[in-house]
Amino acid sequence: MPVRAPHSPADFAAYYQLRYQVLRQPWNQPPGSERADDDEAPTTIHALFATDEGHVAGVGRLHPSGPHQAQVRYMAVDPALQGQGIGQQVLKYLEEAARQQGQTECILHARQQAVPFYERLGYHVVAPSHLLFGTVQHYLMRKDL
Repeated sequence: MPVRAPHSPADFAAYYQLRYQVLRQPWNQPPGSERADDDEAPTTIHALFATDEGHVAGVGRLHPSGPHQAQVRYMAVDPALQGQGIGQQVLKYLEEAARQQGQTECILHARQQAVPFYERLGYHVVAPSHLLFGTVQHYLMRKDL
């Protein structure tokens, strides 16, 4: 299965580079803004999708966010490879990890253009969420696991 946890320094470098390239660079955010204080917490799970050639094409992250609840964050797929099921595989990997932790619900804050992707995978919009960088509307979404 191409989705796995990043292990080596090279894995993590490619993982963070994709997070930056897709989620921060288009809005002129500084390098380093793709990282979070809890990235190294023992309860945080990272997922990395690598192509057969070793190219990191998809990433995502999961952490507990409440009793029996996990949150998916930092989902990113290489723009040149979107629409090929990579994001779906990363999300399924993270949801399975949440189930193994005993979580019964998954939440996330989806960018407006990603809402249909998550809806196809069983999530539903709870409410409008925050406005990132003053322009990127997010929506709180949830799914029973």
